Amino acid sequence: MHELLGPDCGESDSSTSELDVRAIPHAIRHATVFGATDAIPPGGSLLLIAPHDPQPLQQSVGRAGAHLDVSHLERGPESWRLQLTRV
Repeated sequence: MHELLGPDCGESDSSTSELDVRAIPHAIRHATVFGATDAIPPGGSLLLIAPHDPQPLQQSVGRAGAHLDVSHLERGPESWRLQLTRV
């Protein structure tokens, strides 16, 4: 089961959610991530935790309407953590 935390889930910063995709089946992982990124409110952030460098995501962040700033917080080898912020 994946974990998507929001303001009502014990986080200290209500404008940041967390999505750990490591346990999400690969067949639905991209759709899950795109759904989560589309739901980031203006000024809000998503902490994405992945089992590999999510290059396809980074390439599609520039798609029309995305307006997301991507910062790498951790670069492997076991997990990658990216902060995605809606600008």
